[in-house]
Amino acid sequence: MARQLRRTQSYLKNVLPDLMPKRLFPRTLIIIAAPLVLLQSILAFVSMERHWQLVTARLSEVAAKDIAALIKIHEDKPSHISNHKLTIETAKTLGFSLDFQQSGPFPATPPRPMFDILDSIFRDAIKTSIEQPHWVNTQAPDKMVEIRIKLDHNTARLFVQRKQVYASNSHIFIVWMVGSSIILLLIAVLFLRNQIRPILQLSEAAERFGKGLPPLQEIHPHGALEIRQASQAFLLMRNRIERHVEQRTTMLAGVSHDLRTILTRFKLELALTEDSPEITAMRKDVDEMQDMVNAYMDFAKGEGNEQTKPTDIDKLLKEVADEMIRSHKSVDLQTHLNGTDLALRPAAFKRAVTNLVANAARYATSVKLSSTFTAKQMLIHIDDNGPGIPLAKRDEVFQPFVRLDDARTQYEGANTGLGLSIARDIVHSHGGEIRLDDSPLGGLKATISIPL
Repeated sequence: MARQLRRTQSYLKNVLPDLMPKRLFPRTLIIIAAPLVLLQSILAFVSMERHWQLVTARLSEVAAKDIAALIKIHEDKPSHISNHKLTIETAKTLGFSLDFQQSGPFPATPPRPMFDILDSIFRDAIKTSIEQPHWVNTQAPDKMVEIRIKLDHNTARLFVQRKQVYASNSHIFIVWMVGSSIILLLIAVLFLRNQIRPILQLSEAAERFGKGLPPLQEIHPHGALEIRQASQAFLLMRNRIERHVEQRTTMLAGVSHDLRTILTRFKLELALTEDSPEITAMRKDVDEMQDMVNAYMDFAKGEGNEQTKPTDIDKLLKEVADEMIRSHKSVDLQTHLNGTDLALRPAAFKRAVTNLVANAARYATSVKLSSTFTAKQMLIHIDDNGPGIPLAKRDEVFQPFVRLDDARTQYEGANTGLGLSIARDIVHSHGGEIRLDDSPLGGLKATISIPL
């Protein structure tokens, strides 16, 4: 028994989460509606059962006593009152249909209804009020109750309308119960929609802000106090992040301007100086410093102030491949998007893809750029046959200013260690992810996933 109970609990634990709705609105509605329906059902069962039993018992008792009085009158009637006149007066006064038949055996006892309280209550009332042998059929046609009573010389046969012995107005209670439940549910639905709407707006605003998209509409905190607090906290967080990015960009722009001014002066002075091995080395150092300053600025600005717009992914990837070819890097392009447009910041996203493709082309002799999409996301794959990156260091290479000693990010010339960091920041700003895996070509496989 205990094992079976544990199995049932385990089954419910595994099945119920799949059966429950996933969204907040239907879950909250169930929380409100389920107790309401359960309470109404219990009240309806208890109240209606008590109501039916009490009213039916009263009506059955009155009808049984009327029948008993009628039989008593028949037995004690004067000789001038005929059975025909008694039948007419019974129909006129009590509404019973009465006739007399020759005595004979009663018909077979009809089967009793399983859940009909009328049968047992009325039979008990007849049994208590009438001493003569009798036969009762509560399921007679035309909503009638048939009673047969064996008298001394004949058998009295009565037909009583079922509503005279049975509480027949219970449907009114059911209509009121169902109607009130529907009205309460409609009020609950309207109230919940108003409470959940600000949550959905906040969720949409947070998602669009995470992707770097402008909000569809400005958030105005409303709804319950907790929802207002969450909306206000989100607005404060968004303003702080935007202010922080703006301050960082402004500061580095000023630093970059000052450094570029000095580097320009260096270049001018070196250009006026006679060539020598030392001067050539200094010019190379200045160029590397210039590249480093540009890389720092690009990392600080991220995607910049570029606006999101529909972008043809096939065309963007072809531009990246063409630029690699012009740089004497061979890239095999295979796209399966069929001109799919996505809302992107095209320049920033192109830069992220270019960083990954250029990084692959720098250390490999074969690079494959491909794209496809699923029901939920677009995928861009960059495969190469280079030396790859050790599995333990694949997360580390995305950190700013990280350069691996024996890996592919160490190359000739200036290396700030920001290429993959910039690419990841841009992809994250679009709500996507970058994943590094082993490539079928033998090197590294970089996958960009962007939700549709």
